[in-house]
Amino acid sequence: MDQIVKRTIRAKIYDFVTQRIVYHSVFWVVMFFILLLLDSNNHSFLTKFSVESVNVLFYGILVYFNLFYLIPNYLTEKKFLQYSFLLTLSVVVITPIKLMVFYLILSNAETFILGKQFLFFIASFLIVGSSTIGKIITDWVRHLREKKDLQTQTMQSELRFLKSQINPHFLFNTLNNLYALTLKKSDKAPEIVIKLSEMMRYMLYECNERRVPLQKEVNYIQNYLDLERLRQGKNVQINYKVDGKIFDQQIAPLIFIPFLENSFKHGLNTHISHGFVNILLEVEDQHIHFYIENSKSESLPTQTHKRSGGIGLVNVKRRLNIIYPNNYKLEIHDDPNTYGVELDIDLN
Repeated sequence: MDQIVKRTIRAKIYDFVTQRIVYHSVFWVVMFFILLLLDSNNHSFLTKFSVESVNVLFYGILVYFNLFYLIPNYLTEKKFLQYSFLLTLSVVVITPIKLMVFYLILSNAETFILGKQFLFFIASFLIVGSSTIGKIITDWVRHLREKKDLQTQTMQSELRFLKSQINPHFLFNTLNNLYALTLKKSDKAPEIVIKLSEMMRYMLYECNERRVPLQKEVNYIQNYLDLERLRQGKNVQINYKVDGKIFDQQIAPLIFIPFLENSFKHGLNTHISHGFVNILLEVEDQHIHFYIENSKSESLPTQTHKRSGGIGLVNVKRRLNIIYPNNYKLEIHDDPNTYGVELDIDLN
């Protein structure tokens, strides 16, 4: 609860500080005190306060004229010559007006202003030029942030779409198997229903996040293979081994299932009376090595097998590219009698 309160307070503070009127006000207050500290003239504090107030006022006029008129209408439209001319002209016009105000409020205005007109012009030009640079930088940062947000939204939409394709694809295959067993009035049907309900609970309620606990994914694979053992019978050897310590690792959900589907659909189910599927999952801290190999019929065309389950493997490759870019390695071994897949993932 304390953490939630702290996060809420930080969020409110951030929202307040990032309001334009707030950080602009802070900037001008800081600017005023810096000018006040740097004022080396032999004036009273009240006079210095008045002088720097006038400075800040006219700097503000130049800056906001630049931000709200010159930049949107000229610089943004790539009218660089017109922008440069009008920016210089605005400084040329404003500087004498500011000097006139100094003349009115200072008793020794001639001494204060004499010989410093060019210095006042340069100072004003630097301030308004800095506002241009600041505007360019903030727009660039905002563009990058918006681009990143768009990429994140696109990625999330892509993942939702890909998972929505994987889940019905698997469900369709499993229901077909269940239907075949019910037609035979097999005693295995109730067990399949229980296993399937556990898997559907995982798919519907637990794997909607971008990451899930690795242990849940391992359990899901176990349930999947238990269903296949019930369906395949004694003529098929299904070996599943997990090496390494599983603690709090997180992984993308259903990332291995298309490989399993492929092994049974395009391997054991292609006119093989006796076959095998060997699966090894090695866990080393935040590194995962997944290997699956299945027997296949020699008569199965290589190109057909390479398509690897249609939607499933195509989607898992796209998901890997999105979630683990440059952090995974996928190798496929297609031999006359066996088909194998090796997947290495750096979970970090």
